[in-house]
Amino acid sequence: MALSLQWNEARLRKEAAVLPVRAALGASMVYHGLGKLKGEGPQQAGKFFQQVGIRPGKPFALATGLAEAFAGFSAILGLWTRPAALAVLVTQAVAIWKVHASKGYDVTKGGFEYNLALMGIALGLLVAGPGLFSVHEGIERLAEGRGATRLVRKVRPNGLLRFIKLLK
Repeated sequence: MALSLQWNEARLRKEAAVLPVRAALGASMVYHGLGKLKGEGPQQAGKFFQQVGIRPGKPFALATGLAEAFAGFSAILGLWTRPAALAVLVTQAVAIWKVHASKGYDVTKGGFEYNLALMGIALGLLVAGPGLFSVHEGIERLAEGRGATRLVRKVRPNGLLRFIKLLK
């Protein structure tokens, strides 16, 4: 009995450890994404994109803002976490390639230190998924059903459940 209780406490701690990781990545990505989408953001980001060779600037700035905001909200909620992590990896890889790589590692000199940290967090979420405390987990449990149906769907998931698990 004591061994199973310790295992459950350890699992609970590991599952809870994903929450601040998702919150940190999510908050950062929402901030940066919305900055490109509201007010003068699309025009300013579009001009900047043009300057660094990403053309057409404004449409790519809007797409980047949408991808970053999607990734942020998804990470916070724990919904579509793996596609969100991929969005972070792509946007930050482009940011490093087009803006930060030539400035070195040091973030205080415009380097890619921060981008690399975001990518590391995103890679962790891509591997681990959203964790137990997530909107995705609730949706998955609803799709699995209860009782015998749940047991059957655990062994032989239907198409909807396979799709839901894919997006985890």
